[in-house]
Amino acid sequence: MNPERMLCLWCPDWPVVAARRADPSLEGVPIVVLDRGFVMAASGEARSEGVRRGLRRREAEVRCPGLVLRSVDTAGEARAFEALSRAVEVLAPRLALDRPGLLFVPTRGPSRYFGGDEAFATRLLAEVARVLGATGCFEGPQRAPGATGCAGGGDVAGGACARIGIADGVFAARLAARRAQPGEPFVVPVGESATFLAPWPVRVLDDDDLASLLVRLGLPTLGAFAGLPPASVLGRFGPAGLAAHRRARGEDEHPPGLRVPPPELELHHEFDPPVTRVDTAVFAGRALADKLLAELTADGLLCTRVRVEAETEHGERLARTWRLSGDTGVRQGAGGRGGGSWGCGAGSSPGSAILADRVRGQLEAWVSRDEGPCRADAGRSADDDLVTSGLTLLRLVPEEVVVAGRSQLGLWGGDRAAAERAGRALVRLQSLLGPEAVTTPVLQGGRTPDEQIVWAPWGDDPPPRPDQSRPADGAAWPGAIPPPAPAIVFTPARPAELLDADGRPVTVSGRGEASAAPERLNSPALPRGGGPVVVWAGPWLQDLRWWDPAARRRRALWQVVAAGIACLVSVESGEAHVEAIYD
Repeated sequence: MNPERMLCLWCPDWPVVAARRADPSLEGVPIVVLDRGFVMAASGEARSEGVRRGLRRREAEVRCPGLVLRSVDTAGEARAFEALSRAVEVLAPRLALDRPGLLFVPTRGPSRYFGGDEAFATRLLAEVARVLGATGCFEGPQRAPGATGCAGGGDVAGGACARIGIADGVFAARLAARRAQPGEPFVVPVGESATFLAPWPVRVLDDDDLASLLVRLGLPTLGAFAGLPPASVLGRFGPAGLAAHRRARGEDEHPPGLRVPPPELELHHEFDPPVTRVDTAVFAGRALADKLLAELTADGLLCTRVRVEAETEHGERLARTWRLSGDTGVRQGAGGRGGGSWGCGAGSSPGSAILADRVRGQLEAWVSRDEGPCRADAGRSADDDLVTSGLTLLRLVPEEVVVAGRSQLGLWGGDRAAAERAGRALVRLQSLLGPEAVTTPVLQGGRTPDEQIVWAPWGDDPPPRPDQSRPADGAAWPGAIPPPAPAIVFTPARPAELLDADGRPVTVSGRGEASAAPERLNSPALPRGGGPVVVWAGPWLQDLRWWDPAARRRRALWQVVAAGIACLVSVESGEAHVEAIYD
C-alpha cells in the first residue's frame, strides 16, 4: 500500500527571508544569519561569494567582504512563517508544520477540489507569491535557469523563494521540493516515489553515520539500499536503519498501525492572570512538553504529530499542528537549532527538547509583537496581529503516536495499569517470602557477562561496588566481551570439553597461542551434548582482578558455534567451561 500523498512547501534559508522582512534595507545585499558564531543561513548574494552553511563567522567574512551579519531571530522567523501558514491553511486546512520554512499538506482533498496535484500546487504557489510579495521585503535576484531547488538561497523575487514538491510520503515529497524549480512545482507520479528516490545519494537520509557505513559497504544510493531485504536491514542496522530503509523504498517511515492517543494525554495549563509575555508562556509550555513526553515514554509510545492550542481572554482560539519525526527530532535536539530548534533547558531529553522548541516557536508566532520596519508599511494587515489579548489557556494534544521503535517496553508491554498491578503483587510476595526472594536484574560495569548483571531486590538499587563502576569517560571496559551480549549466562559456568582434531583438549599458552584449532565442543549445556565446531574465533586472554591475589583469574575465551548454538567458552587451568550462549 502506497503512503499518503503529500505536498511539501519549502522556503530555503527562511531565516534570511525573515530577516529581510524585518529590515527591507537588507534587500540585494549579502547577508548571513548566525547561530552561536556559525552560518545557519545565507542569502543568494553571499552564496555566490562562496559562503556556505556551517562556516565560522570569520571565514564567511573573509570570503565575502561587506557581508551583513544578523543573529538568529526565532520570534521573527516563527511569526513570519505563521502568516504564510495561515494563507496555506485557507486552501489546505490539514497542514502540519515541520519547522519555520517547511510544512507538509496531505493532498487528497485539495487536489480533488482544484483538479489534480499540478493544479493544486500551482494554486498554492500563487497564494504564497501573493503573501510573500505583499510585504515588499522579498525582492531579490532570480536564480539562474536550471538551478535545482536544493542549492543556493531562497531570496528570489516574490513567492519564487518557495519550492513545492508532491510525492507519496513525507520523505519523497521533501526531496521533490528540493528538485523543484523556482515557481514550478515538481510532482512525482503516483506510485513512482521509489523510482524517483533510487538515484539520490544516501546522505539525504540525514544520518551521517549510517550514510558513511552504507557507502563503505558499496551502497551509495537509496536504490541500492532499498534493494536489501528488510529483515537483513533490521538485523544489521537496528530499528533506526529499518526506518531509513522504509524511507528509501518510498514507504512511510512508520508502518501502518498508528495508535489512538489515550485521552488522558491531552495536557493543558490555565493562566491566571492572562499572560502577554512570551517567556512566561514558554515556561509553561516547556513544562507541558516534558510532562507529555514522560507520559508517552511510560506507555512506550512516540508522538509524531502534536497540536498546540491556545485561547485568549477575548475568546480567540488558535491551533497549529507540528510534525515530530523521531529521527529529525532527536537529531535536531542534539545538534542545536539544526534548522528550526530554539534550545531547551539542561537535563531534558532530545525528544522533549524538540517538542519544547516547537511549542516555543508557535507561542512566539502568536504572542510576539513585530516592531520592525515592516509593521507600519509593506502591506501589513490588521489580521497580522494574531492575538489581541493575553493567553488564558495552553493545550498540547498528541494527534498521532506510534510504538517507540528505539525503546524497550517493560515486561507488561508499557501498560502502566498492568505494571502497577504487577508491582503490588511483587511487593506482596516480598512480604510473604522476604525481600531477597524477589529480585530483578540490573546492568552495571564489568568485563565478563556474569559481572555485568547483578540481581537486586525488587524496588531496590544494587549496592555500589567501586570495582564495578563504568569508566569515567563512558567508554567500554578494557578487555570486556564485545557486543552483542549473550542471551543466557550460566552461573556457575557449565563444564565442557573443547577438543582438537585428535580429541585432545585445546589449551592456550601465556602468550595467547592455542595448542590447536578447536574441532569439537562437548557440554551438557548444548543440545545432544554438543557437536563439531562449525566456526570459531579467539582466543582472547583475560587477566581478571589482577590487583586481588585471592580473586585473580587468568583465562582465555573462545567464541564457537557447535550443535547449532553460538557459545562463549572459557579455558582456564586446562579446563573448559561454557560461560554463555547467544540467541
